Amino acid sequence: MGKSTTDLRSIAAAGGGMIIDAENYSTTDLRSIASAASNKQAQIVITNAGKKSTTDLRSIAAAGNGCVVFDFS
Repeated sequence: MGKSTTDLRSIAAAGGGMIIDAENYSTTDLRSIASAASNKQAQIVITNAGKKSTTDLRSIAAAGNGCVVFDFS
């Protein structure tokens, strides 16, 4: 089983980068993880990004402040 959103947010806040499957987390969860990552400039790669709407992806990107990479493959 994957890590909880709280765990991922904590890891990101400590500067840890990660790859996250968009299918496993809500947009709200991804936004909060991205926001935590932005404080330490940790890179977050979100796979299966095509499963989220453009509006959702824009809000995640804004929260990440340049730390988020989307994988649409």
